[in-house]
Amino acid sequence: MAEGEAATERAGRRARSGGGAARRAERTTRKIETARFIERKIPDLEILGEDALRIIEENAETVLEEIGVAFVNNPKALERWRAAGAEVMGERVRIPRGMARKLCQTAPSSFTQHARNPEKSVEIGGRNLVCAPVYGPPFVRDGDSGRRYATMADFEKFVKLGYMSKWLHHSGGTVCEPTDIPVNKRHLDMLYAHMTLSDKPFMGSVTEASRAQDSVDMCKVLFGEEFVSENAVMTSLINVNSPLTFDEVMMGALEVYAANHQACIISPFIVGGAMAPVSVVGTLTQVLAEVTAGIAYSQLIRPGAPVIFGAFVTSIDMNSGAPTFGTPEATQILNGAGQLARRMNLPFRSGGALCGSKLPDAQAAYETTNTLNAALLSGVNFMLHSCGWLEGGLVACFEKFVMDADQLGALHKLAAGVASDENAQAMDAIREVGPGGHYLGCAHTQANYQSAFWRTELFDYKPYETWYEDGARDTYTLATEKVKAILADYQQPPLDPEIDQKLRAFIKSRKDAEPDSFM
Repeated sequence: MAEGEAATERAGRRARSGGGAARRAERTTRKIETARFIERKIPDLEILGEDALRIIEENAETVLEEIGVAFVNNPKALERWRAAGAEVMGERVRIPRGMARKLCQTAPSSFTQHARNPEKSVEIGGRNLVCAPVYGPPFVRDGDSGRRYATMADFEKFVKLGYMSKWLHHSGGTVCEPTDIPVNKRHLDMLYAHMTLSDKPFMGSVTEASRAQDSVDMCKVLFGEEFVSENAVMTSLINVNSPLTFDEVMMGALEVYAANHQACIISPFIVGGAMAPVSVVGTLTQVLAEVTAGIAYSQLIRPGAPVIFGAFVTSIDMNSGAPTFGTPEATQILNGAGQLARRMNLPFRSGGALCGSKLPDAQAAYETTNTLNAALLSGVNFMLHSCGWLEGGLVACFEKFVMDADQLGALHKLAAGVASDENAQAMDAIREVGPGGHYLGCAHTQANYQSAFWRTELFDYKPYETWYEDGARDTYTLATEKVKAILADYQQPPLDPEIDQKLRAFIKSRKDAEPDSFM
């Protein structure tokens, strides 16, 4: 390593660990256990054959070439496309066959998102799965107060729960929308919460280009300007306004992040039958066209900018018009999108603990499980909404957050695959026990019982009599108690006081620069 590179790395380590004061505090703070991101040792499920995949890819190219995509209220984007060789008429951009896909080739197949605690940095891409919490709900629900508008205090509680969760690898972004803070300033408070209440990776603001720039500038304070210029420290969600429309708000944020080498998830937001065709292949064609155009545009801004192939797709209930989750069609689209992403050699985002239920009940459990398992088997690399999602994404639920986070542990176990080494073959145990015996006391069981089976930290497996004597508590009650216990046990990760002071000063200066707005 060259001297300059070594100095940069040392500076990055100092910034990420929070300096000497933080390291001294860390030595006296109880360590919070966080599992490493999932590394799959199981094959991906692939439901589409080669012929179907080629049809989708060819049709997506036809969509881009003949129908085109709209970049609304964004003259700079139109000029970039024109200079690249696309046909621009008004706000419609028609991209010659193969051009967008070629531009996508400069995007990395995987990248590291750095956390301020280097031990919690994540590798997004390849055979890995990174789990992040629910994103975007304006409402929250808990066992004590029911359903209500979210506040900043709720947001901070979710960040703490995420930090304390062993199986959650990422702090997320807008875990809920704190409606008691002005719209034009709440992103500053949310980012500060992620930066100070957790030391896991986090997401930046995308609701305006200036807020994306604030996110970058705050990261420069936290990590160091030089480190941020060359490393991804944020992964942010850029939704396509389906069908085939890229609005100026999302693209403004994308332009800031791509220019600053920060990662973006280019993700169509599709309710099948409303914003895309009702068929699986038709929807996948539109998804691929939109994602390819969005990723290509990021590479026009900065070749090599890290991106993620995103797909958020649900179907629609044709009776009520409401979105549905955990359905067979959504699983098929998720799986097919994963195949398309791998063919483009790009990281893939989809899935989560999705459900349409109003409560964390049986419907929520079935739909959530269907989606979590589909995401695991479909090769998802970044799973947003991994825990806490309720009511079609309108509600972030504290109890469901801990229920879902507990189940992420089962995904870790499933992803590890099945061992077949000498210990796993257990021939010594079979010989020791023989016919008619039992394995409870044999040497193999005694040596392996602590790690042999995944263990829930929430569900109740007591006999009926013991369960009844303990209060006959259902899962919702257990989860309510678990939320309170986790928050009571929370310990804030250390941060250099000088960095904290600089972050506070930046926030104050930005808030003082403009009046409050709740629009």
